[in-house]
Amino acid sequence: MDIQIIERDGQPEYAVLPWAQYQALLTAAGLTKQVSQAAEMSQAATPAQSLPGLDQLRNLREAKGIAIEALARKVGISPSYLALIESGERQPDAAIRRSLAWELAVPGWREQS
Repeated sequence: MDIQIIERDGQPEYAVLPWAQYQALLTAAGLTKQVSQAAEMSQAATPAQSLPGLDQLRNLREAKGIAIEALARKVGISPSYLALIESGERQPDAAIRRSLAWELAVPGWREQS
């Protein structure tokens, strides 16, 4: 399996794996029906995927005195990818938005994703 482990404070927090392998694990566990229902529900909620204040991400980070390298490390992405998000060249996925919301303690971001 191709699994990526994302850590927070030196402890494993998330395991990321390819969708096909995830589906195979769910099938083996007998959970495919529950997951398809959850996927339908999450697709219905996609209009809220724009992150309020994302254009202010750099200002928020700097106002909190957090270096781009430190925030990127805590979120589990590279500093260059975070710079692309801050500049608006990339849109972060839901997991990254949640991590950014958590690390920056911004109300509303976490609930949106």
